[in-house]
Amino acid sequence: MTPVTIGLLALGMSVDAFAAALGQGASARRRGLGALLATGAIFGLVEALTPLIGWALGVMASYAIAAVDHWVAFGLLAAVGLRTIAEALRPAPAHEAPRRLSNGWLRIVATAVGTSIDAMAVGVSLAFVDVPILAVAAAIGVTTTAMALLGLGLGRRLGQRFGRGVELVGGLVLIGVGATILVEHLRA
Repeated sequence: MTPVTIGLLALGMSVDAFAAALGQGASARRRGLGALLATGAIFGLVEALTPLIGWALGVMASYAIAAVDHWVAFGLLAAVGLRTIAEALRPAPAHEAPRRLSNGWLRIVATAVGTSIDAMAVGVSLAFVDVPILAVAAAIGVTTTAMALLGLGLGRRLGQRFGRGVELVGGLVLIGVGATILVEHLRA
């Protein structure tokens, strides 16, 4: 994977956290800088750890599917991307209130874990390709922290207006990264 591909993957993985933080920012009372930084760091740390966990699980299974690993990577990334797109395109019920997240730290951690499950699946897919997993996890963590902070700040100003659009773009990016992995391996 090139640095650009790693950057795009990190950006694609961070959009769920951005969307959740956007909702949090739109619904939360005004917070101090320390609380905002801690919230962003929680999102980033969880998002960095889950691909490492997925990668470790994938490494344990990689010997069994080495001949088709690029197809597995593409399939997992495409599935995550398609799910993200489907959620972005799903119309919200008329009676559904906007997503509001509690200000409690336990709720923030739970939200961070919920938005990072996809990163674990991506980590599994990365076990089947030659990638510097620590660099990828760090890029995902740093990007997610920045995107969560951006989401919290913008949420106060923009509400949830652009949340679904950002998820749609993130899903397309994940599919694109999967397709890039597939094409690189088929050319080799």
